[in-house]
Amino acid sequence: MTSETEAVISLKPDIDDLVPPEASQPSVGDPANVASFPKVLRRRLDNFFSEGNISPKADRTMWVKMALGATVLAGSWIALYALNPGSWKFVALYLLNGLAQTFLLLNIAHDSNHNAISKAPAVNKIANYVFDVCGINSYMWRILHHRGHHSCINLHGEDDALTGRRIFRFTPHEPRGPQHRFQHIYALFFYALFSLDYVFLRDFECFFFPSHGYLKRTKHPVREYIILFAGKAFYLTYMIVLPIVLLGKPLSLVALAFVLTHIVVGLSVSLVFQTTHTVDSTYFPSNRSEFDNGVYHIFATTADYATKGPLVGWLAGGLNHHIVHHLCPFVCHTHYASLTRIVKETAEEFGVPYRQHPTMRRAILHHLILLKRLGNEA
Repeated sequence: MTSETEAVISLKPDIDDLVPPEASQPSVGDPANVASFPKVLRRRLDNFFSEGNISPKADRTMWVKMALGATVLAGSWIALYALNPGSWKFVALYLLNGLAQTFLLLNIAHDSNHNAISKAPAVNKIANYVFDVCGINSYMWRILHHRGHHSCINLHGEDDALTGRRIFRFTPHEPRGPQHRFQHIYALFFYALFSLDYVFLRDFECFFFPSHGYLKRTKHPVREYIILFAGKAFYLTYMIVLPIVLLGKPLSLVALAFVLTHIVVGLSVSLVFQTTHTVDSTYFPSNRSEFDNGVYHIFATTADYATKGPLVGWLAGGLNHHIVHHLCPFVCHTHYASLTRIVKETAEEFGVPYRQHPTMRRAILHHLILLKRLGNEA
């Protein structure tokens, strides 16, 4: 079975991950410390697959989701050029394409990033280019998501997900500015710009003006610079240039559809992720050594939501089952619901706090509560 960050990038982290990578996972048959919570939990998660003869990679449901997402993405774009609809129908089809991009990012690209779709690396690599199709550089996302998040959850100065660019204060260890008093009010506005930021700024900043030490010390392969620019050019061409050139749509209409699409993508992706670590019940460690075992670190810094609602999990790529995701990132998300039941039962048995919210709306509320508290407390 699996655990934390796998070496899918040509980058050696200078600090070990919270939990060893998949290939180095110790045997669950080891009798030592068999009664410890991490050991029992790992054995039970392993047994789910071994006893049921279930592959931890993509199942039939996952392949259906991949086919559905790709069909809607391609179909909406084909319909645009085949029908050349009027203004409001053009915007509607354009937005449908944006919804398909959101679905593919959360359900396909994220899993492929963790090599969770197939045991064949080439399959995961190809699926990972969904990021580039959606305007986000897949190579840089892998680095930031693995080295900059999975290995350092909620650690100030290390976890890239806590980067607030002075607009946000996501952790009590971040200096508080006067603008943070209003961050719970303006949060959704800036979240709506999340994907636009990645398309036009963030990827280029990480390549050419990195702020994290591990990025400064990394020599990126030349091919990744080529993919960066080629990917951006391809995305902007099919999203902006072709509708103007081939369909004769005015720039103002295409720009409106483009911005509306990114509002949908930005809000959706931001809220799916922000509600899993930065809520008022999660913990923000001051350093990596606060926990004896990375499993306890995950439970303290991560919260689930809407785990009994299959629709949320189906649309959000199982990321509402976020504790399981961090425990088993190499496992396809279509298995998360079953694994979450094991996690809940084992945590209750050992008295380990399991953080969750019954609905996504409640999770969003508690994220905003944290922002308000951090904006007013020193």
